[in-house]
This record gives sequence, C-alpha cells and structure tokens, in this order.
Amino acid sequence: MSDQNSPIILGTERIGKLLKGYAIPAIIAMTAASLYNIADSIFIGQGVGALAIAGLALTFPLMNLAAAFGSLVGVGASTLVSVKLGQQEYEGANKALGNVLVLNILIGILFTVICLWFLDPILYFFGAGENTLSYARDYMEIILAGNVITHMYLGLNAVLRSSGHPRMAMYATLTSVVINCVLNPLFIFGFGWGIKGSAWATVISQLISLVWQIVHFANPEQLIHFKKGIYKLKAEFVKSMLAIGLSPFLMNLCSCLIVLLINLGMKEHGGDMAIGAYGIVNRIVFLFVMIILGLNQGMQPIAGYNFGACRFDRVTQVTKLTICWAVGVASSGFLICQLFPSYILRMFTTDPELIREAVYGLHIVFAVFPVVGFQIVASNFFLSIGLSKQAIFLSLTRQLLFLVPCLLVLPGLLGIKGVWLSLPVADLIASVLTAFLLITQFRKLRRDSLSD
Repeated sequence: MSDQNSPIILGTERIGKLLKGYAIPAIIAMTAASLYNIADSIFIGQGVGALAIAGLALTFPLMNLAAAFGSLVGVGASTLVSVKLGQQEYEGANKALGNVLVLNILIGILFTVICLWFLDPILYFFGAGENTLSYARDYMEIILAGNVITHMYLGLNAVLRSSGHPRMAMYATLTSVVINCVLNPLFIFGFGWGIKGSAWATVISQLISLVWQIVHFANPEQLIHFKKGIYKLKAEFVKSMLAIGLSPFLMNLCSCLIVLLINLGMKEHGGDMAIGAYGIVNRIVFLFVMIILGLNQGMQPIAGYNFGACRFDRVTQVTKLTICWAVGVASSGFLICQLFPSYILRMFTTDPELIREAVYGLHIVFAVFPVVGFQIVASNFFLSIGLSKQAIFLSLTRQLLFLVPCLLVLPGLLGIKGVWLSLPVADLIASVLTAFLLITQFRKLRRDSLSD
C-alpha cells in the first residue's frame, strides 16, 4: 500500500486489503512496544533481581497515569485528523498537528514537575515497601524526567498513522525498540547502572525516534506538516481532541486505580513476590493486548474516514473484521499461556517462588481471555467514529462498576486467589454489556446507510 495515496483510498479500497495494510504495521509497532516493556522486565529480572521486578511493578500505576495524559491528547488528535481528512479539511488536520504538539509539551511538563516533587509519597501510596522503594524511585526519576519526550513521541506517532503513514509509524516504534534492546544490556550489565540503566535506555531510544518524527513533519511536501499558524491553541480543536481522548484518558486513569488496588491486594495477601508475579503476568497480558490494540489502530483511520464520508456500511464491515481477528489473537494467547506458562516465565526470572506465584496467576487471568479481544475492539469502535460518550461509558463500567467491586470484595473472601479472579470475572461481565451496545449501534448505522 502506498502511504501517499492511503488517505484517498480509505473510502474506495477493499476493507480486507485496507485493514491488512494499516493493521499489520500497527501490530508490528504495538508488538514491538510491548516487547519494549518485556525486555525491560527480562533485563531487570535477570540483571538486577526478583525484588527489582517487584519495584518495577510498583511503577505501573504511575506509568498508567502518565499514559492517561498522553492518550488524552494523542488519541483525540489521531481521530480528529482521520475525520478531517475524510471531510477533505486539510488545513484543519494541520492545525490538529500543531495543537497536539503544544498540548503534549504543556501537559508533559506539568505532570513531570508534580510527580517528581511528590515521588516518594506516591510510590508509598502505590504499595512500595522497605525492600522495593529504592528500585521504584531510581526507575521513575529518570522516566519522569523524559516524560515530555514520551508524550511527544507517542502523540506524533498517532498523527503519523492517521495522516496516511502507517509504515513510518511502525518504523518509528521499531527503531525505538531496537535501540532500547541494545542499550538495556549495555547499561545494566556493561556499565552496571542497574534499574537506572533500563530507564535511561527507554528515554534515549524514544528521543531518537522523536527526532526522526520531527524531521518528517518538518518537510513541507507532506500533506500534514509543521508550518506557521498551526501552533496557537484553538478552543475548537482542543475541545474536540480532549472530548475524543477523554475515553482512553479515563480508561488509563482507571487502570492506574486498578493496578493500585491489585498491588495493595498482592502486598496484603502475598507480599513482595506476589507483586512481582503480577508485574510479570501484566507484561505478558500486555503483549497480546498490544497486538489487539494494533488491530484497533489499523481500524481507526478506516472507520474514522468512512464515518466522516458517510460510508456507514464500510464502518460496520471493518469493525466486524477487526473483531474476528482480535478474538483469534486473544484465543492464541489463551492457549499459549495455559499450555506453556513455566517456559514463558523462566525468561523473566529463575527465582522458584516468583515463578510458582506467576504460573498460578497466569492460568487464572487468561481463563476467559478470548472475550477480551472482542471487548477491546468493540469499545474502540465507538471511539473511532467519535462517539466518545459511549466509549467512556464502556471504559468506566468495565473498570469501575465491575473490576473495582471485585477487587474490593473477592480478596476478602478468597485471599490472593480473589485478587487474580477479579480480572477475568470483570472481563466476562463487561463483554456482555459491550455486545449489547455494539449491536444497537450497528442497527443504527444500517438504518442511516439505507436512508442515504
């Protein structure tokens, strides 16, 4: 597929071919991003120790919080650019690019200053103890110092995909991953920097990819590019981006709360090793979820463009196809993790207690994982066509109405098993609700398509 022609052919090319062309680069990029995190855990686990993995797991809530603010701008800008291109409003798409750059800088700086100022109290609140605080602090001080770089890198990558350059977005992510995987062992084993080395590898690798993205958007021959007059924040664009990005923002914010509750439950019922086990299981889950999110990113510009062009039949078609592929990915994850858990976990650690605890959790968390593929794509469908209220509702119900009560009730009844069980129970209930809303919206799109 030609990146240059893709904004036009989104409304004419076969859906299957389009989805492959957009989803495969996104899947490669998202899988690479997941391997990015897995590599951190493997190098830290093998090079620093089991307690360092627990310390890394304690940073997940804060990382989710940072991701929440990043997605608030990046996802909203991505959808807005897709819709503007579908409506052939190219100047509006350029202004969205300028606004996402400025907002990412402002929000990134503010988030960094506040979190660095209160870092120790935040980590204690997230479940850090005497044995794990130093690891978590050493890692997050460096990650937070590079937070603006991370926000800009992720935001510009989202615009790259939506402006018809899925392969370039993939290359940017792959470049970052490869550099990170080279620097991680060099800094941890070669220089002896420990967990700080992993953090430095992350920031430096993202900075290099960010420079490449900036060079691309600085080229005036690109349809969407940096130029005078696009950097002044416009209320119309900011409001639209934040409204669309509010759903993933709240989802990541809820994820912060969820990981916090899980870490506290693990600490109370299992101790530091249980926290470390969840950290490993979460990385493995993240790998398959990121593949599904790659499918979502492939679907998003196709659905957004065709919704903007009132091609509702194509919106429905691409959503159904994406769901089928996502369920297949989730089912593969279910089979692999149920059949070969020990082999997977030994990549992260040789500690027998940590492996035993993680195998137990892996079996439970992946028990109903095939439905997760459907639930993630169906929720993203509403976001892709700008129906942010429905997307926010689904995000909040899964996290707050289902998972939080499970995490508050089940551990008291079943101990650590209740902490692990909360995840598949909430996923199953949320999928039923999502299916109902998706079918209702499909019927509405069918009526609108017939009326046109």
